[in-house]
Amino acid sequence: MTHYPREVSTQKLLEILEKSDSVLIDIRPIAAYNGWPLKQESRGGHIKGATTIPLKWTKYIDFKDVLNTKGITSEKVIVIYGYDTENAEWLANKLTESGYENVSVYKKFLEEWVANPDLPMQRMERYQQLVYPDWLNSIIEGENPLHYDGNNFVICHSHYGYETDYDAGHIPGAVPLNTNDLESERTWNRRTPEELEQILPKYGIDKDSTVIVYGRFSYPDNRDMYPGQAAGHLGAIRCAAILLYAGVKDVKILNGGLTAWKEEGYKVTTERTKIKPRNAFGAEIPGRPEIFIDTPKAKELLASDDGDLVSIRSWEEFIGNVSGYNYIEKTGRIPGAIFGNCGSDAYHMENYRNLDNTMRDFHEIQSHWAENGITPDKHIAFYCGTGWRGSEAFMNAYLMGWPHVSVYDGGWFEWSNNPANPIERGVPEYAVPGK
Repeated sequence: MTHYPREVSTQKLLEILEKSDSVLIDIRPIAAYNGWPLKQESRGGHIKGATTIPLKWTKYIDFKDVLNTKGITSEKVIVIYGYDTENAEWLANKLTESGYENVSVYKKFLEEWVANPDLPMQRMERYQQLVYPDWLNSIIEGENPLHYDGNNFVICHSHYGYETDYDAGHIPGAVPLNTNDLESERTWNRRTPEELEQILPKYGIDKDSTVIVYGRFSYPDNRDMYPGQAAGHLGAIRCAAILLYAGVKDVKILNGGLTAWKEEGYKVTTERTKIKPRNAFGAEIPGRPEIFIDTPKAKELLASDDGDLVSIRSWEEFIGNVSGYNYIEKTGRIPGAIFGNCGSDAYHMENYRNLDNTMRDFHEIQSHWAENGITPDKHIAFYCGTGWRGSEAFMNAYLMGWPHVSVYDGGWFEWSNNPANPIERGVPEYAVPGK
């Protein structure tokens, strides 16, 4: 193995990146990696090919776990960069002390790489819809951060029918958004256009609103306050998808939810926010009807050469060992659906999250999808049991800028309730690389 000097130049980094055994680690906040120019740099995003390991992860997550999830072994040629040379050096020392043999630091990210438009960078296409705590705090404080035009904004604390989740502590200025108001408690499909037209203005939301949604990842200490499950981040993303479908102009998600907010030192409050209703939504709903499809369209995609139905369910659900839900009797999968692998069960999305519950590096998600033939040149519709996990996968593809993505809203619940619909069980004959 060729050993490189402790500090590498821009030219040397270009040479290293051509080698298959190299890993480039970006230690800046995930927001910067995704595209936010946190230092007012002329080009936001990251060096093409870099992986994200924010420095703060090393403070509270087992470092070996982080490296293992990224496939970074001690034999790799590793280069570290960030906004701050001192922090990059610190991580390089930590890796070296842990037995990593070939670790270097690149110190010219802002001065040379960002400044040279000929050097390749990447960013999430719709990074501005995935916001970070400092950005949200700027809005609350009356400032005007990037990608906000000063229109009516509404911060929504998502909960699943239990406002005790909101009352236990929320972001100042947030209003409680009940997922049951946006989807039917009988079918779990999104509400009708007529219902949404009546409901959204009551929350202060119209077509021109900027809506920032978030959820809670963990319960407060007093768990007795909870007669049921809080919606959390998954419910917040479900709400975001329905708001997009309705036609809300600017829907944003707080990456990492309430946990990320608190980790940055921002306070929560138990003081209720007075909702300021709007007179009307101001446009016909749905404004983006293509975001949700129903069973007839799902069947069209299954028969199509330019579309796929992707199952965002666990392996045990996919092969029919479990239904995933106590209210869904039948087990199995939709014949022809592609395995999209949510994680361990119907209530977890580990394969779409970082270890701190922020959205996973979009390159990693896209790579896993590609292994199963899930690509942006097709119309991709994601489904799960009742739409929540499918909505999170959809939102990842939407943020990546994939042009034709939808949620099959009825999912396994609707499909399996119709005895005329075929069902498959067992391990499929075709290979499932993402398993």
